[in-house]
Amino acid sequence: MSYPVDSVALVTAAIEVEGLVKRYKTTTALAGIDFSVPEGTVLGLLGPNGAGKTTAVRVLSTLIKADEGRASVLGMDVVADADAVRSSIGLTGQYAAVDEYLTGFENLEMVGRLYQLGKAESRSRAAALLARFDLEHAGNRIAKTYSGGMRRRLDVAASLIAHPRVLFLDEPTTGLDPRSRLGMWEFIEELVAEGTTILLTTQYLDEADRLADSIVVIDEGKVIARGTADELKAQVGGERLEFTVGHAAELPELRDKLASLAVDEPIVNEQTRRLTIPISGGADVLREALSRLQGSGITVVDVGLRRPDLDDVFMTLTGHAAEKVAEPAEDDAEAVDPGRGSKGSKGSKSKETAR
Repeated sequence: MSYPVDSVALVTAAIEVEGLVKRYKTTTALAGIDFSVPEGTVLGLLGPNGAGKTTAVRVLSTLIKADEGRASVLGMDVVADADAVRSSIGLTGQYAAVDEYLTGFENLEMVGRLYQLGKAESRSRAAALLARFDLEHAGNRIAKTYSGGMRRRLDVAASLIAHPRVLFLDEPTTGLDPRSRLGMWEFIEELVAEGTTILLTTQYLDEADRLADSIVVIDEGKVIARGTADELKAQVGGERLEFTVGHAAELPELRDKLASLAVDEPIVNEQTRRLTIPISGGADVLREALSRLQGSGITVVDVGLRRPDLDDVFMTLTGHAAEKVAEPAEDDAEAVDPGRGSKGSKGSKSKETAR
């Protein structure tokens, strides 16, 4: 007897990267990275400035060519099918690329016309995106009068004019205030729920933790770790309790009372009067620790349950903190062939931003 086979929607890769190498004169920005992004998901590309994140985005968005390796977006090669790739993607670079002497509405309408959407649709999309990004009230003001956060929201709105299936967001929340940053996170989540595939570069583990389905960590142009945010945190010891006492002489007794709660060797720092205990169990372990200290006479001046941050991850994975080191200047990059301009490009307005 034969049985009907249910059709199963296979998850395919919207972005595929294999062995990408990119050199800027004497600097190797990418040293053979590999990763893929399934359709309808968010990949967080995590790393300090200078790690190669922006270079990877430039290659994938056809702004520069890799020296070695290959990459595809929606099954299209980023070199051989560059025009088709550009018409299917949106890109927001690290810096807002808006025309200061046009209004917010005019900026968005212009991008729509560059995508050849037609006047009516360009104006309709511009109005809808101004409303969605809470810029409706400022739509008729020239962008020069916008705050940094408003320009950033306008820039992201421009990348969405043509309903891209794949969106590249290169550190989209840098410079935003907490309220705007949270709003950007919520909007990114809405896009993914609608089926958009997103490659998000960021220096912030909390941002990747909130948004990314998976994370690739790169440093000095190499992939040094990959996994979920929780898996990365586990690599640096997971959770930890930190106790600061009033007197360094109290640390030995504190350590003795709490040592059995540790999953690894506790760390005593007499200079800061701090005991750090790697744990597993979160708030339950914290409650047990506090219970053990009742009536002990130890002067606890600060206590906290901590999770790793970006510097913790990088200190463990690379041996150094996430220092701010600039990537090679754009002028050092191999420019895109002028003849490869397309309806999806903003031309000379910005080297970095191809909508």
